[in-house]
Amino acid sequence: MTDLSVTDVRPFVPALDLAASRNFYLALGWSELWRDDALVLLGLSGSQLMLQDRYVKEWAENSMLTVEVGSADDWYAKVTAVLAAGRYGTARVAEPRNEEWARVTYVWDPSGVLLHFAQFPAVS
Repeated sequence: MTDLSVTDVRPFVPALDLAASRNFYLALGWSELWRDDALVLLGLSGSQLMLQDRYVKEWAENSMLTVEVGSADDWYAKVTAVLAAGRYGTARVAEPRNEEWARVTYVWDPSGVLLHFAQFPAVS
């Protein structure tokens, strides 16, 4: 009998400074599920990503993750508060905006990876 079930898909996310990126994601609410010297497995609401101690500028600055959220505005407030401490280097956030496909708060992590905190319209 064949079992082709899938239980998770974990993107590898580059980190210029693994500790700084780890701390950034933890401050945003991810949970650390496992780590060693080169990898950190993080989880958020049942989804997971793997931070890795590997950085290629072009790769990092062209990486994007969509995080589907209930409120892009609330995530903007959360990220703004986290960044106010000034501990995450070049990490930044843009005010929420309405795109054709969703209301989105764009966040750049300390390595330049772009996160889309996207509030999708209700489907009827």
